[in-house]
Amino acid sequence: MLKKALQFLLFLGVGIAILTLVFRSQNTAFQEQCRLDGVPSDQCSLLDKLLYDFSTVHIGWMLAVVVAFTVSNILRALRWQMLIEPLGYRTGFANRLLTILLGYFANLGFPRIGEVVRATSLARYEKIPVEKVMGTTVVDRLMDFVCLGLVVGLAFVFEGKTLLDFLAQRSSTNGQSGSLLQNTFILLALGLLFAGFLATLIFWKRWQQLAVFQKVANLLKGFWDGLRSVFRLRQPTLFVLYSAGIWLMFYLQCYFNLQAFPPTAQLGAGAALMVFVFGTLGFVIPSPGGMGTFHALAIAGLALYGISGGDAFSYANIAFFAIQIFYNMVGGVLALVLLPILNKKAP
Repeated sequence: MLKKALQFLLFLGVGIAILTLVFRSQNTAFQEQCRLDGVPSDQCSLLDKLLYDFSTVHIGWMLAVVVAFTVSNILRALRWQMLIEPLGYRTGFANRLLTILLGYFANLGFPRIGEVVRATSLARYEKIPVEKVMGTTVVDRLMDFVCLGLVVGLAFVFEGKTLLDFLAQRSSTNGQSGSLLQNTFILLALGLLFAGFLATLIFWKRWQQLAVFQKVANLLKGFWDGLRSVFRLRQPTLFVLYSAGIWLMFYLQCYFNLQAFPPTAQLGAGAALMVFVFGTLGFVIPSPGGMGTFHALAIAGLALYGISGGDAFSYANIAFFAIQIFYNMVGGVLALVLLPILNKKAP
């Protein structure tokens, strides 16, 4: 119990620390911009700007964000049953949906605990062995990992030039050549990758005998076995369509969020795709609900399209509050209340 409490405090501390650093850096830039614009420092508060920006949000677009996230949860609940069905169990849709919401709620307190919470909760209410349900959540997340990889690939296909132009511009601004291949850090990274590739070829047989190598190989084998199990389902095409639908809804959340905030409303579908990738990677890094990490990477993604730090900070907080705070907290509390009621046995 003490270990879990310490881990919770550690991850919470990491999230708060990153969010504090993001705020301080954006506040410094905001103060400097005010100085250049001739605005007195006592009339230049990033927090005041944040509160004002919340008041400018378009309610209709924010409702669309909520709808998109709700549809993604419904599709996830439907996809989950497809993984449970081969085990010989038929579960209730309401139980699946509510335990998914409960899992998101749990992630606000402790990163990655949500998968355990939703699996154990469904196992309890549906009277299924918990280890079997845990197996389905592993495959569920594996599919999400594959979808994330595909989305990252699409972002670089359609918006990669924007990222490369931005990096080249930053290199030129810092007094270095605009060519990425003449950037010291890029060359160092490429050199390390090449050295690692050579070392792998030379010491391959010796590395195969290492315990760490064998553990990684077993993990990769388990990953591959989990993915192959998808195509042994009764309707694998439907499973893939559900997966595509979930991630389409995630993308639309980002697009609708951008449309809801006036300073980012002019960004198109391509920009939304790149910002979506940056923000999603922020949730991959362990912190409660992506706190701090989402903010930092969303701001970085918006910087590619010339959105100022203050406006990007407001966007990140609006998007974070809408789903991670408001939706997931309300959904989690509803799940805690409704699950016992829906599963109350008749005397």
